Parts: sequence; structure tokens; C-alpha cells
Amino acid sequence: MEVMIGSGLIVVAGIAAAILALRPGHRALPLSRRRLETPDGDSALGRAATGASDALQGWLAGRKLSIVSPESLELAGLRLRQADIVLLVAAGAVLCIAFGWLSGNLVLGILLAALTPVIPRVVVSGRIARRRKRFNDQLADTLHLLAGGLRAGHSVLRAIDAAAAESPQPTAHEMRRVVHETSLGRDLQASLEDAARHMESQDFLWVAQAIQINREVGGNLADVLDQVNETIRERAEIKGHIAALAAEGKFSAYILMALPFGIVLLLMSVNPGYMNVMFTHSLGWVLIGVSVVLMAIGALWLRKIVTIKF
Repeated sequence: MEVMIGSGLIVVAGIAAAILALRPGHRALPLSRRRLETPDGDSALGRAATGASDALQGWLAGRKLSIVSPESLELAGLRLRQADIVLLVAAGAVLCIAFGWLSGNLVLGILLAALTPVIPRVVVSGRIARRRKRFNDQLADTLHLLAGGLRAGHSVLRAIDAAAAESPQPTAHEMRRVVHETSLGRDLQASLEDAARHMESQDFLWVAQAIQINREVGGNLADVLDQVNETIRERAEIKGHIAALAAEGKFSAYILMALPFGIVLLLMSVNPGYMNVMFTHSLGWVLIGVSVVLMAIGALWLRKIVTIKF
């Protein structure tokens, strides 16, 4: 009986994942406006998946519900709607409950299912951090392209457009956004500073300020960008040395934070009934709450120690 119920939960999770997989990508324009008299080749199952996803998206939008904010999804470079994330979370929760049911530890499955809404935020935050790091790592090459375009006789905006065409992601996306916003009438300085805030790049903010000063007082902007580029390269070298020296402390912090969770999961796997008293007795819940508070304090303390700002 337990195997049948667990298998049923897995099937439900698979159906939710299939709905998300079969839903075609979001179209900015209707198909009839882009390709006249082109028959829609979607299957009946694909259309049903699209309708279910669109209905869920409308329901979430009407109530202004979201697991991950649209701004965070944009910063992460993900083209997902809230309905897609909800379907993924629902499928993950069902799989966690099915895993706990089949393994004989339903409490563990419920706990894992309760944590599934947190996973999208963690994943999105990680993608945002990686995109910002790549942007800062690519900044030296971006400035080299900008200086080359200015020496070739291009204007600042045309040089930024050329750099966007030659740069990898996420620099290309941010540079194209600057070009598009400026073409629509926004001030170039405001667009550059907005991109610096999106990527949390103090170095790019200096570049924006250097471009604005050059527009006001004149001079050779290519030489100015070369000097800024040299400063950024020296700062990057210093950051690399500091990161290497702090790597051991960060790795120790990760191990210390993961150790309690690893021990609990190991005990639940080796002896499933050993930890049940923690979830069935009031004192056990009190100890869990105290542990969470102490873990949070320790995490903040370790983060303060291993994070070096300069």
C-alpha cells in the first residue's frame, strides 16, 4: 500500500513537471503577427499545459503572489514566470513526500517538502551572485573594447553598442540595456549608473562617472578609460590574493554550518526511529527552535569573520 501511494505521488510530480516542460516559451507577440497564416503545431497536451500554466499565472498575478520577485528573476537572467516556479516547487514537494513515504520516514519527507519553497530563492540568489561576479570579471575586457571603439572614431553610445556585440553574457545584456534606454530618451549617465547598481559594481560606477566628467569637461576619453582599466586590474589582483587567503576560513565555515544537518540526516538514514522523539515531544521542538536560533547567530558571526570588505 505504501509503495502504491508513493508511486502515485511520484506520478503526480511527473505530471506537474511535464506541464512545465510542455508549455511553450512566452511569446512577446502573437504568432499571427509574426508569421501570417502559419498553423499552430502545438499538440493537444501542449495546449492543455499552456492553458493550465496561463490560468495559474493569471491567478497568481491577480493576487500579487510570488515566490521569487520578477526583479530577482531578471537579475538572474531567468525567463521564468511565477506559475513555472510554483509548478516546480509543487513537483519537488510531492517528490520529497514520496521519498519520505517510501523510505519509511514520512516526517523527513514533510520537512524536506516544507523547505522546497526556499530552494528557488537560494538558486536565484546564487545565479545573481554568479552573474555579478562574471560582470566584474569581464569589466577589464569591456573597457578595452570601449577604448578601442572610441579610438576608432565612434561616439560613446556607438562604442557601448559595439562592446555589447563583442562581449559575453551578462555584460552584453547590460550594455544592450544601456543602449536601448538611451535610444528611448533616457540620460546615458542614469542608464550607466542603473547598470552599476544592478550588478553591484563599484568599478563600473567609476566608469560611469569618468564618462560623465569627460562629457562635461572634454578630453581624451579613451586614455581615461585605459587609466581606469589599469586601476581595476590592480584591484582585481589584490582581490584575488585576499580571496585565496580567506578561502580556508570560508571552507571551514561551510563545514561547520553543514555538520549539524549532515549528522541529523545520517541518523535518520541509519536509524529512522532514533530522531522521532525530537518531533513528537514538546521538549524536542523547543530544542529544535533553540538550535535554529544558535545556528543563525553562528552563521552571521562566521559570515562577518570571513567577509572582507575593502
